[in-house]
Amino acid sequence: MSSSEMEKLRHYCAYQERCHSEVKEKCRELGLYGDAADEAIAQLVQDNFLNEERYARAYAGGKFRMRQWGKKKITLMLKQKQVSDYCIRKGLSEIDGDEYDRVLRQLAEKKYASLKGEQPVKRTWKTLQFLLQRGYEQDLSRGVIEEISKNRE
Repeated sequence: MSSSEMEKLRHYCAYQERCHSEVKEKCRELGLYGDAADEAIAQLVQDNFLNEERYARAYAGGKFRMRQWGKKKITLMLKQKQVSDYCIRKGLSEIDGDEYDRVLRQLAEKKYASLKGEQPVKRTWKTLQFLLQRGYEQDLSRGVIEEISKNRE
């Protein structure tokens, strides 16, 4: 492995937080395979350019704040990136519980209000489907929708 390849990997990791699977893919793009790729990743971890817990925290916090994703969707996406369960739990701990409830309620109210002409059952179902697609937990979503629908009657 040349120093220029290592420098490219450092730059890649310094630009934004990365997970191991993304860096492994970048190694392949640079022509590094097997032991050479593993050594490069180990060096990046040692030099603190690569830290999966830090990545999970940044990912979870960012997706919740910017895209308003729920915890289930964030977890699924991190699992697809082969992030460990431990790091996923650490990442989800970045999300404030009160803020999570507030965003869930805000999304539910907005969606529910946008379905004004629908029958109550269909309105509730469509709102629930919207929240589940966003990655919010079914029991939390149902509870919020029930409250909203009772307040609108």
